[in-house]
Amino acid sequence: MPSAMHIFSLVLLHLFMTETAMGGKVLVWPMEDSHWINMKFILDELVHRGHDITVLVYSGSTILKQNSSYNFETFEVPGPHQSLPEFLEDMLNLLMYETSYELPNLSAVQAALKFRNLFKDFTDLLKQICDGVLKNEKLLDKLQQSQFDVLLSDPMNICGELIADKLGIPFIYTFRFSFGNTVERLCGQIPAPPSYVPGIPTLYTDKMNFVGRMNNFLLYLCQDFLFYEFGILNWDPYFTEVSGRPTSLCEMMGKAEIWLIRTYWDFEFPRPYLPNFQFVGGLHCRPAKALPEDMEEFAQSSGDHGIVVLTFGSMIKNLTREKANLIASALGQIPQKVLWRYSGETPETLAPNTRLYNWIPQNDLLGHPKTRAFITHGGTNGIYEAIYHGIPMVGIPMFGDQPDNMVHMKAKGAAVVVNFNTMTSQDLVDALNTVINNPTYKESAMKLSRIHHDQPVKPLDTAVFWIEFVMRHKGAKHLRPAAHNLTWYQYHCLDVIAFLLVCILTSVIITYKCCIFSFRKCFKRSLKKSKRE
Repeated sequence: MPSAMHIFSLVLLHLFMTETAMGGKVLVWPMEDSHWINMKFILDELVHRGHDITVLVYSGSTILKQNSSYNFETFEVPGPHQSLPEFLEDMLNLLMYETSYELPNLSAVQAALKFRNLFKDFTDLLKQICDGVLKNEKLLDKLQQSQFDVLLSDPMNICGELIADKLGIPFIYTFRFSFGNTVERLCGQIPAPPSYVPGIPTLYTDKMNFVGRMNNFLLYLCQDFLFYEFGILNWDPYFTEVSGRPTSLCEMMGKAEIWLIRTYWDFEFPRPYLPNFQFVGGLHCRPAKALPEDMEEFAQSSGDHGIVVLTFGSMIKNLTREKANLIASALGQIPQKVLWRYSGETPETLAPNTRLYNWIPQNDLLGHPKTRAFITHGGTNGIYEAIYHGIPMVGIPMFGDQPDNMVHMKAKGAAVVVNFNTMTSQDLVDALNTVINNPTYKESAMKLSRIHHDQPVKPLDTAVFWIEFVMRHKGAKHLRPAAHNLTWYQYHCLDVIAFLLVCILTSVIITYKCCIFSFRKCFKRSLKKSKRE
């Protein structure tokens, strides 16, 4: 029979192990809309595993919906400002309007200036939000005393790097892409040969001819220049001022321990990557649940024709009357029933086979056995739910990375892409009939689905593992490439090339001089000999 001391020791050991297993403290610097939706799945799993989550949000954020699982640390933004959700909505409306009506009539310079001004306004707003934390000594002291183990950040909302630096904790990125693949390439040091890694938004695949490779190379140069203006001129002085030492946006971003990329090889074209880049695409996908009763009844009423799911994401809540009527007219010409997430004015051409909803359980609908096709704007979250369930797509991309996303799906044979600005009702009808009636699209979608499911570790488990890994080891410096410590000319071995060229040139010059010297010597001897004769 065990002694009392033995039992007491076992109890203490159990308590110690239980406390350790309860996990650490995670500070979160999020982004709005679909970015937050994706990050929330990671946070929910971290909470499930016993970690304490604190989300830093400013008072105007739409994220501020109280959840008993998280701690929300709310702060005010100093000075007059527009809230980030309002700005993003205005920016979206501006992009959609100008892409459809203004940009086609503008020169390249005029279009570039418009987007430059848009980025400047976005930068100013992000700095104001950043000031709300970094100039709030009371909040910083409170965060410092909380002794967080790691910061999880979305780099689209710049400032997480500075907060982590102030608190002296490691940080991790979670995102799809930022600033057209430039940040990963310039700040993350991920190799990206322009010969077969297409930049965003070239709309190229990894198989480019000479003209494509030249355009892609020139795009990289343009992106580098834009990042120079956006990063170095706008952000570097701010980062230097806040950190109290000479630094830069790119240097700070390069300190991310792990980059959790929200794609996988079912989506990406093969390319080189680094050990601190982990692909976790589809981490939010789940097996389909039962639909609400009215939706299930509507889906079952479709018979053998099945249903089509249509949504343009969480940000696009409205369309012009002209576009809405065009789409509704096209949907009325197909035999399938259609469930359309749309909160705008009811289109005049809405047909009996189409129902409008303010919200739909997108994942559950895509996993329904009656679903035949998915009409999408090309957001990464929606694409991955379609891949997960093996549903072919009709893409109507509008802005950002959406056109590039749909190029990937088209190249892999799982989608037909329609131009949002120029499409007619017949174009949309033809695209739907193609993906529904041509079995190769369903086969390609199912192939991508099998690739997605055939992973040794689930994407969500991979994401959580690396966050916990960084927490356990206080970082992941052993995965950081030495490229971060090199200048741009050292990285490309330009100093080595210059040295070798100098050596070659010196050898050529010395050889030339020796030949001239020898020739002159021989010539003088021959001349003297001829004179003697």
